[in-house]
Amino acid sequence: MKIPKLKMTSQMAQIEIQQTRAKQTIRQPKAEMSIQQPKAEVKMRTTPGKLTIDQTRAFADMNLMSIFQRNHQFASDGKQAVLEGIERRARQGTELMKIEQKGNPLISQAKANAHPPMKRLGITFIPSVFSVKTSYQPSRLKIEVHTKPPVINIKPNAAQHDYVPGDVITKMKRYQDLKIEVVNN
Repeated sequence: MKIPKLKMTSQMAQIEIQQTRAKQTIRQPKAEMSIQQPKAEVKMRTTPGKLTIDQTRAFADMNLMSIFQRNHQFASDGKQAVLEGIERRARQGTELMKIEQKGNPLISQAKANAHPPMKRLGITFIPSVFSVKTSYQPSRLKIEVHTKPPVINIKPNAAQHDYVPGDVITKMKRYQDLKIEVVNN
C-alpha cells in the first residue's frame, strides 16, 4: 500500500530593523569674566629728621668766638684773677701779721712773688674731647593704606545642546510561509 507522504516546507518570518542613531552635541562656551583690581590708596607722611650740632665749645677752645663771648670770657677771667689776687694778698697779710710764729714769711713771699709757678707740660687736645655736642631726632614715617576690593564680573554662558533623536523602523523582511505538499512515491 502506498501511503502518501507529506512534505512540509516552512519559512520563518524575518523582521528587518533599520536604526538611525541619535545625534547629540553639547558645547559649553567659556564664561565671560572680567577682573579689575583698583589701586590701593597709600598716604605717606614724613616728619624730617633733625640733626643739631653745637660747636660753640669747640670754637671757644680754638680761640674762635664771637666778640660777645670773648668779652664775657675776659670779664670772667678778670674777675677770677681779681679774686685770686685778693685771696693771695689776704693770705700773705695774715702770714705777716703772725711773723712772730715760726718761719720767715718775708723771704718765702718774696720768692713766690718774684717767680711765678711753672706752667704744666702736657698734651692738650684742641678742641677738647666731646666739645662738639650733637643731638639727633630721627624722622618719622606714617603710612596709611586703604585697600579696595577687586571688581569681579562673571557672565556664565548656557550650554548649547543640539539633539537629533534617533529612529528605529521595523518592518517585515520576509513573511512566514508554510507549504505542505503531498508527495507520492
